[in-house]
Amino acid sequence: MGGPSFTQTPIAPLCWRGAIPSISPYSTPPLLQPILLLPDSHFSPQLLNSKNRYTPPASPTKPKPKPKSPTVPPLLNIKRISPNPPPKSNSKTPSTDPQSSSDLAPGSIAAARREQVAIFHEQRKLRIAHYGRTATKSSPPNNNNDRSSSNLAANNSGPVQQEKRCSFITPNSDPIYVAYHDEEWGVPVHDDKLLFELLVLTGAQVGSDWSSVLRKRQDYRDAFSGFDAEIVSKYSEKKLSWMSGEYGMELSLIRGVVDNSKRILEIKKEFGSFDKYLWGFVNEKPMVTHYKWLHKIPAKTSKSETISKDMVRRGFRLVGPTVIHSFMQAAGLTNDHLITCPRHSQCLHSAIHAAA
Repeated sequence: MGGPSFTQTPIAPLCWRGAIPSISPYSTPPLLQPILLLPDSHFSPQLLNSKNRYTPPASPTKPKPKPKSPTVPPLLNIKRISPNPPPKSNSKTPSTDPQSSSDLAPGSIAAARREQVAIFHEQRKLRIAHYGRTATKSSPPNNNNDRSSSNLAANNSGPVQQEKRCSFITPNSDPIYVAYHDEEWGVPVHDDKLLFELLVLTGAQVGSDWSSVLRKRQDYRDAFSGFDAEIVSKYSEKKLSWMSGEYGMELSLIRGVVDNSKRILEIKKEFGSFDKYLWGFVNEKPMVTHYKWLHKIPAKTSKSETISKDMVRRGFRLVGPTVIHSFMQAAGLTNDHLITCPRHSQCLHSAIHAAA
């Protein structure tokens, strides 16, 4: 029977897999897919897809780690305050609450806080005692002890009066400094030699303290011939070096005093006296302040700056605004005693009597 014939060339490693439909001798054969022959172990159902094709095994992948939940620090042992706390009992039975017992245990936050508060109160008491303030009485005395308390107050009238001084005078202050406060500080001075002395002492206490300067006050008087400006102005360089070694004074301070003595002589020729020159800045009347607290007193004022500028212009040395303000307080040009100090009114009355 004649007709087109189809031949199929055999391929060694290939075969035709799948059902072959019936082929008509007059039709075109369907497209057949070649499949690679593999061992039976490779044609496991797991390696064949839905179309009976071979799929290689997937490479093993590591499982993704689960995200860690954020760690929460343990809560502090804080006492919770209930909205309606139970009423406190008057009985003095010890508390059995484990929360309160843990708070009172050493090393707890509450115990550390109580210790800090106790230290703070102790330091505050020391500060109050240092500034000489009287302790406040929390409760009034009993009626039975009225007589004893009144007698005690009468016997201790001296210390109570002493505590009313300016707050920089404390029970631990040097007696020579206390005497200077009670007798000289703030008293108006009109003597030229004493004004010269106070100007020198005020400049010498820079970098030191008044107690140390007052202890050496007699040495200053001996070294500078009783602060006679005419004698001091004639000191030679050899005498200045001898004074520095004999009295233990700085050579720059000694030279400054000698230069100031020459300036004072020039002022005496112009104004008649050093006293008239200085008191002319305050209109011949001391400036009276009304400070209640020590920290309110300034280190310098506009008046001290005015005097300092004029003295520097005239050639004075060691006369900065702060030094001049301290000099004004010492010479009574200004009354800076606290209003709680009895010396405030005493210096004011002495100034009024001196002017009269």
